[in-house]
Amino acid sequence: MLVGLVATMSYVAARLGGTVVIRPQEDWPLWPGNVLLACVLLLVPRRIWPVLVAAAFAMFVLYNVQSGMPVRSIIVLLLSDAVEVLTAALGLSYSFAGVPQLNSVKALAKYSLFAVILAPFAGAFFGALATHGEYWTSWRISFLSEALGFLTLMPAILGWVTEGPSWMRQTLSRYLEAFGMLAGLTVLGYFSFVSPSTVIAPALTIVPFLLWSALRFGSTGVSSIMIAVAFLAIWGVVHGHGPFIGPELIHHVPSMQLYLLFTAAPFMVLAAIVQEQKQTERSFRESEQRFRLLADNAPALIWMADADKLCSYFNKSWLDFTGRSLDSELGNGWSEGVHPDDLQRCMSTYIQTFDRREEFRMEYRLRRHDGEYRWIIDIGVPRHNQDHSFMGYIGIGIDVTERKRAEEVLASVSRKLIDAQDQERARIARELHDDIGQRLAMLTNELAQFQQPSFDLPSEVRSRIRELQTETSAIAAGVQSLSHELHSSRLELLGIAVATRGFCREFGEKQNVQIDLQVQDVPNRLSADVSLCLFRVLQEALHNSVKHSGVRHFDVRLCGTSDEILLTISDFGAGFDREAAKASQGIGLISMEERLKLVKGTLLIDSKPRRGTTVCARVPLGSGNDRMHAAG
Repeated sequence: MLVGLVATMSYVAARLGGTVVIRPQEDWPLWPGNVLLACVLLLVPRRIWPVLVAAAFAMFVLYNVQSGMPVRSIIVLLLSDAVEVLTAALGLSYSFAGVPQLNSVKALAKYSLFAVILAPFAGAFFGALATHGEYWTSWRISFLSEALGFLTLMPAILGWVTEGPSWMRQTLSRYLEAFGMLAGLTVLGYFSFVSPSTVIAPALTIVPFLLWSALRFGSTGVSSIMIAVAFLAIWGVVHGHGPFIGPELIHHVPSMQLYLLFTAAPFMVLAAIVQEQKQTERSFRESEQRFRLLADNAPALIWMADADKLCSYFNKSWLDFTGRSLDSELGNGWSEGVHPDDLQRCMSTYIQTFDRREEFRMEYRLRRHDGEYRWIIDIGVPRHNQDHSFMGYIGIGIDVTERKRAEEVLASVSRKLIDAQDQERARIARELHDDIGQRLAMLTNELAQFQQPSFDLPSEVRSRIRELQTETSAIAAGVQSLSHELHSSRLELLGIAVATRGFCREFGEKQNVQIDLQVQDVPNRLSADVSLCLFRVLQEALHNSVKHSGVRHFDVRLCGTSDEILLTISDFGAGFDREAAKASQGIGLISMEERLKLVKGTLLIDSKPRRGTTVCARVPLGSGNDRMHAAG
């Protein structure tokens, strides 16, 4: 059935092409047979091409024999048709991997290369031999006739076939619009190309309808309009009418072909640009719809802002959270729900990072629909177009109120544990100092009494008592030192600067190490929490350094600024892996971090194996007693 259909169509196309032959020169302004065959080949599997090509060529031969064409001309035309059809069909099939869709400038360029240029160019070398006129004139007419067919007929035929199902679903107004366009072109085109005298200039007839078709119907519409224009122009030339009639018709066939080609080409490009833009807009709308569908079903609060810093979208979760309408949130309306204490910081972060076009992360309290303020972590990232132009921001917010509450509870527990630990240290220190220390002092004094001349003791006994007195004094000094480490009275009475100096001196003497200390611009009085925190960090860091660094020299810096106080302990020893140290059973690092968290401080440790360790503790200064006059 397919072979019979192709054979019938090829014969009809040959007969139709014969009706527009310019006589007596026997020139074809437009030959539809090869175009129709190439269209069929693009629509069917490649394995049946030989059968269809043979059936079509048989009908071409039949028509040529019936028209009285010489055998030599028939053979040359068959060779020309084979080269042309196979070049177009194979080139388009491989470059488009199927039926060509002229919906972009790139697709139109590929199509024009194979179908409008290469195929007619190759076929014209053989087709020009079939006529008896001057070779290059015949070559030019043959090339232009085939190029015109591929530029007008093929896009229309392929468009009708591929877009047919969608046209079945079009509205009545769409059909009336297409019919009105073709009817108007036919009526006006008659007076431009067919009537005995050209009443309307061809450009005034063609351009409005081509523009109309390009904007509304795409490349299929433009090629359909050009088929009607070509038919009217050729019909007028065949009957001796229209703007292309002159004393010698042969000189006007190429001019008519060039006119039709250069008229169709720019509007085909315009149609491709319009279709590409529509496809881009359609893809963008579909992408935006998918995004909105995904965003509206996401459990997070999602928002978008344009390049003007005004919010243009909030997802359903955001609107359900705030209980407000989308119109109320758009622009800067969302800021009305931010807690007054967080609003200035929130807007400042938003505007500054927006200007820098950097990713930002901030926490603020947002009013829920029931009036409760909830903590939100908001993360925003810049959006860019395909050409990397800045489009705005997209952000996601997560309610972390429960986590904040859990952190507050954990911090409270940590503070209570640390307070309990410090209280226990103070109690033990007092016991060591007031009880055990005093008793050891009394024992030392009692032993000293035996050294008096009134006691007549052997020299060996006196020597042994002297040794016990010395050992007891050493134990008493150790107990006193331990008491000071557990609870420093200097810290409470004289401040962090004096306590740091005293501890570093005593610790260096006890551990037989050298500690270079620098104290600069430290407030005379800090809050008890800050002072105790820094003192415990100093103790822990120095103990760890002596134990693990393998060196005997350390640097300690205690410096204050207008905003913070900085404690740094450095060595050039063995170093360590911080993550491995935290994963071990030791609690030194964790203890320092927890203490600093309670005073809103931070701990930074820079350490690498065999490259030393630097422990840096930063504590922000408050507005009360933390900002007293500095002491050197």
